[in-house]
Amino acid sequence: MYVQILNNMKFLVTGAAGFIGMHTSSKLLKLNYQVVGIDNLNNYYSKRLKLDRLKILKKFKKFNFFKINIESKTKLENIFSKFEPTHVLHFAAQPGVRYSLKNPEAYTKSNLVGFSNILEICRNKKIKHLVLASSSSVYGGIKKFPFSESQNVDKPISFYAATKKSNELMAHAYSHLYKIPVTCLRFFTVYGPFGRPDMSPFLFTKAINNGIPIKVFNKGKMFRDFTYIEDIVEAIIKISKKPPKITTKTLAPYKIFNIGNNKPINLITYINIIEKALGKKGIKKYFPMQKGDMKYTHANISQLKSWIKFKPKTNMNKGISNFIKWYRNYYK
Repeated sequence: MYVQILNNMKFLVTGAAGFIGMHTSSKLLKLNYQVVGIDNLNNYYSKRLKLDRLKILKKFKKFNFFKINIESKTKLENIFSKFEPTHVLHFAAQPGVRYSLKNPEAYTKSNLVGFSNILEICRNKKIKHLVLASSSSVYGGIKKFPFSESQNVDKPISFYAATKKSNELMAHAYSHLYKIPVTCLRFFTVYGPFGRPDMSPFLFTKAINNGIPIKVFNKGKMFRDFTYIEDIVEAIIKISKKPPKITTKTLAPYKIFNIGNNKPINLITYINIIEKALGKKGIKKYFPMQKGDMKYTHANISQLKSWIKFKPKTNMNKGISNFIKWYRNYYK
């Protein structure tokens, strides 16, 4: 019976032209699942990169794509009605801590209004499992490491983080009230081929490659728990096939998981790895800490290990090497 259920799974992936959305959709399609992708293809970063990701997905016969905003509830409902997905992987959002300082309204529209539409349609369509992207940013100024899902995260230090924490709370309410199985994933600095151009692997590689000074904040005294995209995708798919259930200890079929590498790396060491892979030294310019940034991230992944036997496979040297090979090939 369990195998039959898996074979009948249909996925709707929001943010399908995004970094995590594309890689997850591609893996599902290779596993012969039907995938409906939606994305608004906005100009937050290179539209060319998003379109090239879509080209990969459109090679699969079981992939359908629609260019819409998740704020448009009627269009969303039409897609759900036409394709009748059983599972929703929600990655569409306005990303970026620093951009949320400049344009908080964009986060309200996409991350709050848009997500509210997703929840309401999942309720009406009786979706079997909603998996949504949260962020390690919700841990804000917490100084007890590694970060654990049981810690209180009620004091975000960026508006982006506040919207992600809000998503978790909204999802829990819907899960409790309407018995929708929901899993929230707190991603820790995801990187790899086709990564976002506003993220540090891309920014540092481009700058060092072109002899442009790189901005090193907090004088390099920062640590990040980098997680390679293939490890992330493996976890997402395993999680999607295992929806949470109500237990005697919970109010809802609801789970939150950290997805990280569990091995934080110092910013300077990380830059050195990029330099070594490029065979070129970078020009570093040091700056104070930026508003909204976190000095240290470190994921406790014990709950994820227990739930799906998750174990990251890709170390930083291998992951950066793979990214730079892609970067050089993509940009010739």
